[in-house]
Amino acid sequence: VSKLVPENKFSFPKSLYNVKDCVYAVVGNDKEAIVLDYHAGSGTTAHAVLELNKEDGGSRKFILCEQMNYVETVTSKRVQKVIEQNDKGSFVYLELKKYNQTFIEQIEEAKDTERLLRVWEQMKAKSFLNYNVEIKKQDEQMEEFKALSLAEQKQHLCELLDKNQLYVNRSSLYDADFTCTEDEKKITQDFYQI
Repeated sequence: VSKLVPENKFSFPKSLYNVKDCVYAVVGNDKEAIVLDYHAGSGTTAHAVLELNKEDGGSRKFILCEQMNYVETVTSKRVQKVIEQNDKGSFVYLELKKYNQTFIEQIEEAKDTERLLRVWEQMKAKSFLNYNVEIKKQDEQMEEFKALSLAEQKQHLCELLDKNQLYVNRSSLYDADFTCTEDEKKITQDFYQI
């Protein structure tokens, strides 16, 4: 990975050769197979599929799913560089419409408590909180919150969010609260047809 994407954060990614062997064991004879990796990480599965295709002339496809923020800086860069090296293939990168993920990003970017308190106000109005979060109780404990370190404050706010609602669900696409564009609706609908 470091040779393809020098600035990556993966010290010990999965072995390309082990993953390639695993993919081959399952779909080696099917040169038209579609391989799904639901935890794409640094993109080793895509790399393995592309290498298999290069070796045997296959046209296997892959679908990678990842919700971590390194997908643009590591995963997609790695896949693009392998495609360029092999001089064959293509891929499409897309992201579903964000919901609670937007708040997580705002929390991560916050530089001080005041900013986190503004994010908390937005969360109370627009986020999907965990079922057991009592907003009134959280507000009553604001002095304790302020006494925490910035890292602890960020962790606490992230823990309040329902992680099953990081992105807008298919059933909510037409809800006026989300203001999804027609393109976002189509991409999400297509994604759920896979």
